[in-house]
Amino acid sequence: MSSSNSVTVQILDKEYSIICPQEERSNLVSAARYLDGKMREIRSSGKVIGADRIAVMAALNITHELLHKEERPDVQASSSTREQVRDLLDRVDLALSTDPDVTKG
Repeated sequence: MSSSNSVTVQILDKEYSIICPQEERSNLVSAARYLDGKMREIRSSGKVIGADRIAVMAALNITHELLHKEERPDVQASSSTREQVRDLLDRVDLALSTDPDVTKG
């Protein structure tokens, strides 16, 4: 593919050049903006430090949203599944926020 198929997006103050078909450019830019917004929310909370950790938390949150939206409105997920997802997110958040190797700066 040529460089004319390349799209530059900015995520958390860093630029990424991504090769993408012309018909998918708009979707890619929208996805990058959405991801950037989620990562900025997490960074501004002050609970997670480091771009890689912020990216993992954003990925977990976006995945959780996706799975929640895929549920049919007339069918509720079992409460134990919801509890498991909440517990997992809480444990990841706690592990990342209490990591002794992470320092603010």
